This record gives sequence, C-alpha cells and structure tokens, in this order.
Amino acid sequence: MSQIDQLLSSFSENKVVYYALLFALLFGVVKVTILTLKFVSLIADIFILPAVDFTKYGANQGNWAVVTGASDGIGKEFALQLAKRGLSIVLVSRTQSKLEAIANEISSKYKVNTKIVAFDASTDDEENYSALKKSIFDIPVTVLINNVGQSHSIPVPFLETETKELKDIITINNTATLRITQIVAPVIKSSVEKSHKKVKGLILTMGSFGGLLPTPYLATYSGSKAFLQAWSNALAGELSSFGIDVDLVISYLVTSSMSKIKRPSLTIPTAKQFVASTLRTVGRRNGAQERYATNTPYWSHALMHFAIENTVGVYSKFANRMNLNMHKSIRQRALRKQARLAAAKQD
Repeated sequence: MSQIDQLLSSFSENKVVYYALLFALLFGVVKVTILTLKFVSLIADIFILPAVDFTKYGANQGNWAVVTGASDGIGKEFALQLAKRGLSIVLVSRTQSKLEAIANEISSKYKVNTKIVAFDASTDDEENYSALKKSIFDIPVTVLINNVGQSHSIPVPFLETETKELKDIITINNTATLRITQIVAPVIKSSVEKSHKKVKGLILTMGSFGGLLPTPYLATYSGSKAFLQAWSNALAGELSSFGIDVDLVISYLVTSSMSKIKRPSLTIPTAKQFVASTLRTVGRRNGAQERYATNTPYWSHALMHFAIENTVGVYSKFANRMNLNMHKSIRQRALRKQARLAAAKQD
C-alpha cells in the first residue's frame, strides 16, 4: 500500500478528521460555485443583457428628470443622454450662463423642454432649496440624478485639511444631496402614483471608489461617499414599495474637471462613455455583486471592483496601504507642480 493510500485509510478510520475534510471539501465547492455564478452574472450584466428601456421611467411620455451638477462633465452628460431618451430636463448647477447654454443645446437638439435652477450647493442656502421646489412642484418628475459633488483639491492628510474644504465637501456631497432628494422624491412618488404605476421612478446617486475603499489622504471625501452608500441603500428599501428604483452608482476615475484627468484610457472613460454605461445598465449590479441597490457600471471599473472584493477585500489593510501609497505619490507630484507654477510666476 502506498503512503497516500495509507494516509486516506487513516483518515477514514478517524471519523472526526474524515468529516472535517468532507465539510472542507463541500464548503470549497460551494464557495467556488458562488464565485463562478457571481462572475457569470457580472459578464451578463456588462456585456450580454440588452440596454434598459427608459420608457419604464417615463421617457417620451411628457415626464421630467432633475439633474444636479449639470453644467459640466458627468452631470452634463446625464442631462444630454436623458434628453436624448425623451425626458425633459431640470438643470441644477451653480453657473447660470452654463445652464442656459446647455438648456439651449438640449432644446434645439432633442426637442424636449428644459428648466434651469442656479444653485450653489456649498452655501446650504434655503433660497436654493425653495427655488428648486418651486421649479418642479407642477411638473411630472420621474428621475433624479444626484450628481453634485466635490473632492479635495489635491490629496491631503486629514489633520492638514482646511476647514473650508472639509465643510464644503460634507455640505455638497451629503447635506445638499439629502435635502435635494427630500424635495424631489415626493414629486417622483406623486408622478408614479398619478400614472397608476404605468411608469416607475428612478433616483441615481453618484458614489465613488473613494467610498468603496477607505482612502487615506482623501479621508473626508472618502467618508462622505461611504455615507452616501449606506444612505442610498437604506432609501432604496424605503422607496421600493412606491415604485421608485434607487441606485448608488460607483465609479473609478473619469475624465472631468474634478479628477483633473483629460485623457481617457482603459480604466478611465470619458464622461460620455461612463454615463452611457450607467444608463444602459440601470438596476443591475455589474461589479457591485455583493451590494444591494448599487451599480458599478463601466466595464473596467466593474472588473476592478469584483477583483478587489473577491481577493484582498475593500476593507483590508493591504488595500488601505496601497491606497495610502498611491495618494501620497499623487500629493507629492501635485505639490511639485504647484512649486513649479509658483516659481514660473515669480520669473
């Protein structure tokens, strides 16, 4: 008898060891099966299933979408692409002139109605919220895009974060988002009820990899986006019975004024590409397989999310350390650039 046969024979004689090994084998099979099914689901969500038909959210039926942070980047793309699908648009952002230009573009190109609300989210001014409420009280809103947001100017240790920057991030990312949703969501609920549930409502809130993974040197921004994850998931549970879908949308870097990245790459899409993938896959999880009412829509971001979650884990020390080192390096490069610009001005 070989040594392997002897070993197996000894295991079969020891019932405790035998059943422990059997349990470990079954557990491993279950884990592998679950991981395989999750990966197949991810591939189907990203590459196979057809695009979501926005008629179920009231497109081409006289309904409206409210888009915050609508004057640039991702917000502007949401406004354009929702208008292309047949929704009239309420544009909410700080700069009146930019809003007017986008409103004219949408009206001429897509032949839908527009409204504009000049709204500085950093002030938390009651007049802003009143103006928004007045602009939508008599129109059938079925979609809200919570896109307004702010990050740090450059990565910075929390203990060195300026008070104004800290307050602006929390006010814009959290307070304004919650207050706006409290104003718009009841209008969506009423619009769905008046349609006799022929259409559904939709609330999308922009999350971030900075909220997915705790991110040193972006601690305040990271915390603000993690807050939106929990809040949005809770809201999804509250509003589902009213026919309103709620999703947190997670992104890695996208070319925009906030990211300060101009050139797209395999992992950094343009705002147009990112929004297209988001609207195509609304209601699916893509890379956010482990999270309720959450979508990581862009294909490379989805694969990154899935890989991190199913290897080191988003809350691991390893992931934290990698994030720390990356943002330290980004900060050093940003400081060197600031120094060069300052020297050039003196010359």
